[in-house]
Amino acid sequence: QVQLVESGGGLVQAGGSLRLSCASSGSIFGAETMGWYRQAPGKRREMVATVTPSGGTNYAEFVNGRFTITRDNTKNTVYLQMNSLKPEDTAVYYCWRIPNSWGRGTQVTVSA
Repeated sequence: QVQLVESGGGLVQAGGSLRLSCASSGSIFGAETMGWYRQAPGKRREMVATVTPSGGTNYAEFVNGRFTITRDNTKNTVYLQMNSLKPEDTAVYYCWRIPNSWGRGTQVTVSA
């Protein structure tokens, strides 16, 4: 059974940075695409970034060069480095593993 545990969320001022981590267990890490999604209050969950087993990445348009997704297969962990944060980035951020495994989420709040 796959388990995904996020950490690293918190409160930060606009323009600041946060680094999210997602520790994975229960599967052969490195053999599947992973990613980050987010859901703001009253909005649908949306993709933020994904990373393939070989390190290929894909980002949502709103990222616009501010976020970087990486993975460390030796630590079974996926990271999301978020820089130049904006108040509209406020959301619960979820770790995701293909096809449909989810973590419980970590809250990111960006104050103006």
